[in-house]
Amino acid sequence: MLMTALGEVMGHKKQKEVLGDLLFFVARNRFAVLDKSSNQVLVKNLKNEIVKKSPLPIATDAIFYAGTGNLLCRAEDRVVVFDLQQRMVLGDLQTPFVKYIVWSNDMETVALLSKHTIVIANKRLVHQCTLHETIRVKSGAWDENGVFIYTTLNHIKYCLPNGDNGIIRTLDIPIYITKVSGNTIFCLDRDGKGKSIVIDATEYIFKLSLTRKRYDQVMSMIRSSQLVGEAMIAYLQQKGFPEVALHFVKDERTRFNLALESGNIQIAVASAKEIDDKDHWYRLGVEALRQGNVGIVEYAYQRTKNFERLSFLYLITGNMEKLSKMLKIAEVKNDVMGQFHNALYLGDICERVKILENAGHLPLAYITASVHGLQDVAERLAAELGDDLPSLPEGKVPSLLMPPAPISCVGDWPLLRVMRGIFEGGLDSVGRGAAADEEEDGGEGDWAQDLDMVDVENLENGDIAAVLEDGEVPGENEEESGWDLEDLELPVEDNTPKASVNSRSSVFIAPTPGMPVSQIWIQRSSLAAEHAAAGNFDTAMRLLNRQLGIRNFAPMRSMFLDLHAGSHSYLRAFSSAPVISVGVERGWNESASRNVRGPPALVFNFSQLEEKLKAGYKATTAGKFTDALRLFLGILHTIPLIVVESRREVDEVKELIIIVKEYALGLKMELKRREMKDDPVRQQELAAYFTHCNLQMPHLRLALLNAMTVCYKAKNLSTAANFARRLLETNPTIENQAKTARQVLQAAERNMTDAAQLNYDFRNPFVVCGATYVPIYRGQKDVSCPYCASRFVPSQEGQMCNVCELSVVGADASGLLCSPSQIR
Repeated sequence: MLMTALGEVMGHKKQKEVLGDLLFFVARNRFAVLDKSSNQVLVKNLKNEIVKKSPLPIATDAIFYAGTGNLLCRAEDRVVVFDLQQRMVLGDLQTPFVKYIVWSNDMETVALLSKHTIVIANKRLVHQCTLHETIRVKSGAWDENGVFIYTTLNHIKYCLPNGDNGIIRTLDIPIYITKVSGNTIFCLDRDGKGKSIVIDATEYIFKLSLTRKRYDQVMSMIRSSQLVGEAMIAYLQQKGFPEVALHFVKDERTRFNLALESGNIQIAVASAKEIDDKDHWYRLGVEALRQGNVGIVEYAYQRTKNFERLSFLYLITGNMEKLSKMLKIAEVKNDVMGQFHNALYLGDICERVKILENAGHLPLAYITASVHGLQDVAERLAAELGDDLPSLPEGKVPSLLMPPAPISCVGDWPLLRVMRGIFEGGLDSVGRGAAADEEEDGGEGDWAQDLDMVDVENLENGDIAAVLEDGEVPGENEEESGWDLEDLELPVEDNTPKASVNSRSSVFIAPTPGMPVSQIWIQRSSLAAEHAAAGNFDTAMRLLNRQLGIRNFAPMRSMFLDLHAGSHSYLRAFSSAPVISVGVERGWNESASRNVRGPPALVFNFSQLEEKLKAGYKATTAGKFTDALRLFLGILHTIPLIVVESRREVDEVKELIIIVKEYALGLKMELKRREMKDDPVRQQELAAYFTHCNLQMPHLRLALLNAMTVCYKAKNLSTAANFARRLLETNPTIENQAKTARQVLQAAERNMTDAAQLNYDFRNPFVVCGATYVPIYRGQKDVSCPYCASRFVPSQEGQMCNVCELSVVGADASGLLCSPSQIR
């Protein structure tokens, strides 16, 4: 393409032609031109004179402005930021084919627009988010808040820096955005005519404020805006702001669910009263019990008439007075099992005997009375039983069956007192006005009335108490005394739950659960061992597959479980409380900061593998090949799950893989040879291949001695003589080995022939295929295992590696990652 540039800065109208594909200014008086033929950038001055030539780091088909002195170079599948002065790549990012580049106003963020994809990155091309569209992306621009506004065929949309996106409005005709200023979009239509469109930016500004934790702005927008809709509520729930979503919801069932999710028990109670459904009361009781709000739990159980749970609640909270009332209520309802359970909870032996006697279980009543020393009652029952009197066991010492005393007999559990947050305190009265204040002032009376025991068989709790305690029913013709509030048996004020609390007071809000330490470990690490220790086995397996091509994880299953169990300790507080899991950190000391989490402690380390290696060497020397192979494979299976600290240790780990791989391959061939007793030729070949594994000198001598013996017995004297020479060249320290080698060499020199032809040429360097156990000579094609680097014939590509038994032969992998020093 032929482009033109102004020849002089001032006063000259003469133009000079610039030959190139693309150009733009990179400084006040310098512009860059792309020369595709030589794949370089020509930097020229305003006189069209070449000042500098810079070769580009990738095959570039287009360049874009990336700040003063920088270029953004586009290839087919990637873009890079290139510094013209230092001639170095500042950033690299793989993307679909990029058509347009849009920089933010401060040049800190860039949007890379493809046909159906938008990639957001910073100025160093560090990826932030990717957005996919089914309809073609037309144009885009940044607003002053750092939100990317873009258009498709029939929509104007937005994309936040964290990837959240949505629709601003629909379009009748396609437009091409040129600038966004405030709530106004300046654009061109397909005829090239300029126009402006006013948009409502409330939704994305609200989401942006939430993301950036500008809660004062969020509160202001809630008060003044009409942000409603299921999508907004779902967004707030998804992002962890259910307490904010509460202020957009009018439906009581939705409010109830959001209140439970945010731990706002007061709003949940108010909604449950409006719904008045048994299932909602039950869920409220579960959440209140989780928070330790005993008053609300009691109220919820009363509303659902769940007397069994209510009795047990009184038992564990030590409220014996109300438990006694529950016994009387069960008696009025003629609930025999309820009576007996409450008598057990109270430890009331007389009542238990009475219940058993009234229920017709006289033998049980007699035994209970006798065991617990109630002789008068026992004698009376014995007279009634007559000959049916049950016998008591002899030699047994009776013990009183009493429920354990609760640790804490107070009402609510001791809780952290926190000030009401901005959303709870500043927004409770939004849209309610004075009516809300009146409702709050009068709420205490409703609570006091509702907290009375629910009616039993259409009787009020006060009447039940009167009947059961005084033994008489109030007269029907008694003179009424007006508002006779003193007759109500109200609970103590401290135990009375309150439906709502004035927004200006200090109330308890359940603290938001912190991030689990296992999640912190996962976010901070790319090491598979640390992901497995955190219990996230799925990501650990994905990392190992990407780094080492591992697909068979069955041999590593027990190690995954050991890593997870070894990096966690468990504490028990109370017998009724769940066990607390505590992460065990590697390298912890008393001077470490409490707010900084260290990496997980791992049960496997490099020194353990060194001990296993020594044991494998010892088993090999003793001829225990099966045990030795098991030890070497155990090392190969453990190495992906260890972590070392320094680069030097990383090199040692990689060296250990090669050592162990050679032994695993050699031992597998030797065990295979011993199975093939009917094929002497194949036996000789496998014995010969074993001598070409990279073994320790004592083991190499044993392999050479073994191959020499096998070939000599099979009359392959020439091949046996070769092994004898190699054995003597190692200067064997055992005299018997040297003597045998010299004798074989002397015998072979008289008749240097082989009785059978072997697939073995010791003069031509080769490696052994780890699956077929055939030589792969130098120059022949092969494929390798991405983990242990064993070599295979090309036909084995895509098969499981027979040496390490973990990875896929020929798979693409980035390499072993076992140290934080490799990531820094």
